Amino acid sequence: QVQLVESGGGLVQAGGSLRLSCEASGHTSSSYAMGWFRQAPGKEREFVAAISWSGGSILYADSVRGRFTISRDNAKNTVYLQMNSLKPEDTAVYYCAARVSGSIWSQSNRYDYWGQGTQVTVSS
Repeated sequence: QVQLVESGGGLVQAGGSLRLSCEASGHTSSSYAMGWFRQAPGKEREFVAAISWSGGSILYADSVRGRFTISRDNAKNTVYLQMNSLKPEDTAVYYCAARVSGSIWSQSNRYDYWGQGTQVTVSS
């Protein structure tokens, strides 16, 4: 079992930045791929970004490419999402997810463990 805890969400004005963190605990000795997803009110959960165990493979949704950066520090069992040039449409609950296999996917059903989420609100 792996437990994931997100932090770093909050309220920010459009054009601002936030950095989300997701710390893993429990059975973290395996090579996990990690992903970030988000869900806005009344909408389905959508893919944001994913990173392989080594960091050598990274995938972004078109809507965030060039503005968001995913990274990880395996020594700290933590994955990050740096979000710049935030827009009101980025407002959502952001979730991190872990996939036991090292390969990265954009589909949420490919991930095995999920955090509780952190709220990001971008005001116009």
